[in-house]
Amino acid sequence: MIEVKGLTKIFGDITAVNDISFKVKKGEVLGFLGPNGAGKTTTMRMLTCFSPATSGTATIGGYDIFDDFFEIKKILGYLPESPPLYLELTAREYLDYVSKLKGVAKSRRKSALDMVIDRCGLEKVIDRVLGNLSKGYRQRVGLAQALINDPEVIILDEPTSGLDPKQIIEIRELIKSLAGERTVILSTHILPEVTHVCQKIIVINEGNIIAEDTYEQLSARLKEANNTTLIVREPTVDLLDKISSVSGALSVTHDFDGNVKTIRVESATDIDLREELAKLVVASGSGLLELKHEAMSLEDVFLKLITKEDRTEN
Repeated sequence: MIEVKGLTKIFGDITAVNDISFKVKKGEVLGFLGPNGAGKTTTMRMLTCFSPATSGTATIGGYDIFDDFFEIKKILGYLPESPPLYLELTAREYLDYVSKLKGVAKSRRKSALDMVIDRCGLEKVIDRVLGNLSKGYRQRVGLAQALINDPEVIILDEPTSGLDPKQIIEIRELIKSLAGERTVILSTHILPEVTHVCQKIIVINEGNIIAEDTYEQLSARLKEANNTTLIVREPTVDLLDKISSVSGALSVTHDFDGNVKTIRVESATDIDLREELAKLVVASGSGLLELKHEAMSLEDVFLKLITKEDRTEN
């Protein structure tokens, strides 16, 4: 559905986006992740034909961003970081105006408006002036304008920036509901967005793509050790020694704090000690309350990728 080849954007002496290439399948939700200033917004602007690329190309639904930008705009919905709202209009007036701009047939405008009102939860505010709405509702209206032409592709640039926790959850659920129906690129520097919403991740830093995969695969590639956490009721005096002697255990640490007794065991990435550790703790009579494998968090993955990239450049 989306294919990017060697896309580059240069502003004077600054290369904002440097020769990037990637693909997004139909119905896939791609997380475009990177720190502020990494080149995310510049890439989104090139893909949406708001800013021409210096070199390289991209196609969306088979249409070229240089030659077919009018056709791309027909199949595209775009929510920039700051929604393009006319604050003196009501939400209804604004969305009706946008539907005309996007070429929605007159016979379809009412049904298109009804669809986005329902999909974006705008029933309570549809006849209120946009300037009087909360940021959360303005963001919903911005998403509604991106959806009103029933696009095949949706590009969202920092869609939850500045929202409160409740609003963030609501927008995330709305984006998740689009998966499968439409192809979505979600540009963000907020890490939880990616794990909650996206099927695949691209990490960009200083204009370069430094990783592309699922979160699980990125975590597996970067992980240097397995970590298993045990919570026990009452460890026997020799339990730590027994765990330390298990073949494959690299290190054992513990935190015996009141009623919470936690033991952490690190092992090589190709060794899973969970079954053996469970048997050992149960046999010791220590009372196994919980055992869990701790994967790297997305924060760990992201920081490791960025740090690795910085070390390579230096």
